[in-house]
Order: sequence, then structure tokens, then C-alpha cells
Amino acid sequence: MLTPGGLPDHLPRGGMVWVQGCSAWSQAVEAAIASAGDRLAGTTFTGIFVPGLNPAGRLLGGGRRLHGFFTTPDLEAAGPAATFLPLCYGAVSDHLRRLTIDAACFMVAPPDDHGICSFGPVCDFLPDLWARIPVRIGVINPRLPRSHGTAGIPLSDLTLVIEDDQELPVARPGGDGATRAIARRLAGLVPDGATLQVGLGRTPEGALAGLRGHRGLAIHSGLIGDAVVDLLEAGALRPGVSVTAGVAIGTRRLYDLTGDPAIRFRPVSYTHAPGVLAGIEGLVTVNAVNEVDLFGQGYAEMRVGGFISGPGGAVDFAQGARAGGGLRVVVLPATAAGGGISRVVPPGAGQGPVSLSRFDIDVVVTDHGIADLRGLTHDRRAEALIAAAAPAFRPALATGWEDWRRHARPIARESASPG
Repeated sequence: MLTPGGLPDHLPRGGMVWVQGCSAWSQAVEAAIASAGDRLAGTTFTGIFVPGLNPAGRLLGGGRRLHGFFTTPDLEAAGPAATFLPLCYGAVSDHLRRLTIDAACFMVAPPDDHGICSFGPVCDFLPDLWARIPVRIGVINPRLPRSHGTAGIPLSDLTLVIEDDQELPVARPGGDGATRAIARRLAGLVPDGATLQVGLGRTPEGALAGLRGHRGLAIHSGLIGDAVVDLLEAGALRPGVSVTAGVAIGTRRLYDLTGDPAIRFRPVSYTHAPGVLAGIEGLVTVNAVNEVDLFGQGYAEMRVGGFISGPGGAVDFAQGARAGGGLRVVVLPATAAGGGISRVVPPGAGQGPVSLSRFDIDVVVTDHGIADLRGLTHDRRAEALIAAAAPAFRPALATGWEDWRRHARPIARESASPG
């Protein structure tokens, strides 16, 4: 049995260490690494660190490094000590398989009668990685619920064990008038019997509230939140196994449900697999962006002050839904800063890189309208998006579109003669 204070002595100095994030973030592991001083100088820590939930910056200092896939302004400020790779989840999976990871620190549930420790509500990457990681340090937490769908790790395969009784990190669902308006509009787009993917964020999570009166729904998503509990209790989900996910992030109400036989947790190699997604009939993806421009491009990774996220899995699901004839929906409030800033912006004016291209979005839903972009010309797409913007900003957006049209100068090229 290992005490948290002794953890640094068993991690490879100068090596690569996986630290489990999301809702299985261990405060004991965080504290042990943060207090290690220069004993772990040159060691790089990697994992899925969710902004606002996992204080990954605490792993830095003392010559330690961070290798992650979501970033925040404070991690950007760390300079070369923190490396951020802007990869979608399918690419993250490929990247991790190529990395040499020397050790892993991860939370597990206590062993069952067969000596198997469940990964609980975080099964995104580690189930596919642990067998080739030589040093496996399991943090056994009795508050981590057992889950179905993915084999855990035998207690005998853990190199060292830490016992720690801590509550799981909590992300509380939120909602306001804009979210409720979006939820009402989304309800009209989702038919009974559909399978839903829901991205990270309060807006897509809150938008599910409008589906409580639906029937026969299923969830296939990288992430689930408390809204899934609401749908299950309302009878909106189909009988049997109705939820497949990689991670659950929410409140204790959600975590207590993760052991329900209706829910299966699977790794990214399944939840985000192109072939699996293309084979799901009636897949509706619901993802959030910070801004959408009049081309229909979504911007989700940056705000004033720097990057706040990474690409995540939205692109994987958008491409999978397209291959299977599904529907790709983006949701966002029409305004920010108390109504003073429009989130529908002129062409190419979104902050940061394009997260979802105009080929990855079918419908944009705001609290002021629905822009169905399917089968529309550039001008008609812009008109639909302007109509979904807040009324106060529509004249300026229309003028901006006309200005862009007037100043656009396509390069004339001679057409090649046949033969």
C-alpha cells in the first residue's frame, strides 16, 4: 500500500506519466505531484484535463511538463512547459497509441468478487492503454461507482495501490432563458426514436431538457451529464441498453446512476469510431460553439484572452453522422456579455480556428431562431443565419454580408478545353 506522499518516488523522472482526468481526477495524486518539488524535474504528465474541472496547472512547477489536448489561458501562460495538441478525439486516440507512456495514475473502484477494479465513469482512453504501461498506480476510491460495458483492470495487475476516499469532481448543470428557448427549438428537430450525441457545455446539456416528452430515444456520446438522468426518469429513453458513453461528468445524482444496466461505458476506439457512428440510424449530434459566422462555420476553442478548450470529439461525430445520413446540430445563445455582443458574426470573423467547418453543420439553433443550412446557397445560408441572430444585430450582419459580397474578388481562370 502506497501513501500519496510517497507517489513521486515511484514515478519515472524524465518519463511520461498518464494522469486520469475528467470526473476521475484524484486530488491525492494532484497534491502529491504538486508538492514533489524538483524530484520529478523533466517528467511529462499527459491526460484528458477538462478546463474548469481538472486543475492541470497544478502538475507544473519544479521542472515538470504538461502534454495535453485542452488548454486554458493559464496553461498558455506556462509557455513551453505546457504543450497543447489541437487534435480531435479520434486523432488523440491514434496519438496516444504512438506515445511511450511509462506510468499511469488513475482512479478505480474497489475490486469486485473476481478481483476486478472498474474504471467507473471514465473509460475514454485508459482501457485501451493500460496493458502496455509498465507502472500502474491505482487510486482505489469507494465513492467511484462501478460501471458496465468495459472490462476494468485486475487488482493483481496494479503495480501500486493508494486508498483515497474522495468525492468526485462536480460539474453542475445550468440553464437560463436562452437555453430554455434553444431546448424548445431543438425538440422540434429531434424525432422520437433518434440516437443523440451531446457535446461538452451547459448549452447542449441544457437543450436536452426539451426532449423529456420524447420517446424511444438513445444516447451514443463521448460524454453524458445530468440531463441523461432527467431523460431516463421521464421515460424518454428506449428500454434496455439506451446509453453508450465514454465519460460521465455531472453531480452525484449522475454518478449514482452510472452503474445502471441501461448505461454502457466504452472507450473512444468504439464511441468515436467512424464505422460505428456511420452505422447508427437516426444519429443527431448536438454540439456547442462560441460563435458561428455567416458562412456557417463554428468556432468553439477560443475567446478573448486566449484558448479555452480544444477540438474535442465534435468533428468525429459530425463526420460519422454525415456518413450515416444523420443530422448535425450546433447550439449557441445568440448573444454574449449580457446581450451586448452577437455570437453570429460576419464571414471569417470568429475568434480562433474553425472548429466545425461549413460541411460539418446542418442546422444552427439559437434562442432567436433556427437556421437550416442544408441545400442552401451562400446568400441563402447567410440570410438564414442572420434571421437566427438577435434582432438588434441583424441589420449590421446584413450590411456586413453585403460588404463581403461587394469586396470579394474571385480570381478569374481560363477554363481548360476538353481534350
